[in-house]
Amino acid sequence: MVFPETQWLESAPEEQGLDARKLDEAMEVIARISAEHGNSQCAVIRNGFMVWRGPDIDNLHSVWSCTKSFLSMTLGLLVDDGTCTLDTRAADIYPALAKNYPTVTLRHLVTFTSGYQPCEVSATVAPFEPAAPLFAPGEKFHYSWESYLLALILTMIAGEPLRDLFRRRIAEPIGLNPAAWQWGDWGVFDHLTGLHGVPVCSGSGVYARGVWIAARAMARVGWLVANGGAWNGRQLISRQWVEQATRPQVPATTPPYDPQAWYVRLPGTYGYYWWTNGIDSRGRRMWPAAPERTCAMQGHLNNVCLMIPDWRMVVVRLGMDAAIDNDRYDELFAALRLGLTEES
Repeated sequence: MVFPETQWLESAPEEQGLDARKLDEAMEVIARISAEHGNSQCAVIRNGFMVWRGPDIDNLHSVWSCTKSFLSMTLGLLVDDGTCTLDTRAADIYPALAKNYPTVTLRHLVTFTSGYQPCEVSATVAPFEPAAPLFAPGEKFHYSWESYLLALILTMIAGEPLRDLFRRRIAEPIGLNPAAWQWGDWGVFDHLTGLHGVPVCSGSGVYARGVWIAARAMARVGWLVANGGAWNGRQLISRQWVEQATRPQVPATTPPYDPQAWYVRLPGTYGYYWWTNGIDSRGRRMWPAAPERTCAMQGHLNNVCLMIPDWRMVVVRLGMDAAIDNDRYDELFAALRLGLTEES
């Protein structure tokens, strides 16, 4: 595989086993299922070459819940280092959880099955003070505030801001332009963390405290994951973590906390803060036209980075326009499949 240095190498689609006309048609699918930003912030990587790009791929803005996947990568680094495991009890790190959440583990938090509920959440109040649980650990799935709490706990384990850990171990080795990404925070919480002057990065993108990144840079992160955590001969994050995190980790039989919520289809298709191409409780694969190992970082307003290892491909679509039905990405995968002249 090819890996970019300062800039992505560009290639004609035909040189990378893609029909150029059908690739254009696939990118028109994105334009059709999106709002006004269409495919202007899109980039397509094949074999490590950029084979398609929109005119606005250097636009830096929030990518909302894609932040959760960045958080997952920092957890993977700490697990790789042996400083914690998925079965580490959260209360052993953050004693405020001992009363109401004595058995909650990092695995519960990174799969939205902890039952965690904060006392208060607002634009100025971080969700770190625990209230009574919504349900017993592992009993249900609730896409909510766990990622913010996990970010606090991982900061305590790491002893440094998570953005610094990510920058040193991942961003710099893969050549992320410092001007093309940033990771916001809630401020300093010395009384909670016991760390002096260490800010707590947000575990998600609500209130614009999470990751901001441009599509050109996001494609590098996607290419790292598509290659199992390896970059140009260096294993930056273990293949074991990447493969676990991007496969279904919430059983399809896990009931949603709110049966009317938008996330009812995620059990069976959700990994460790990654969307996966698993099979939901209705027996339907998330994206039938895509290979099984396909996974995604996804955020509000149609911010998505799709990784298709079997096709040696990454597709980034960023914007600040509108949310779409996640099922509609299958139209993109069906169109991309038609353009493959070399699938394996």
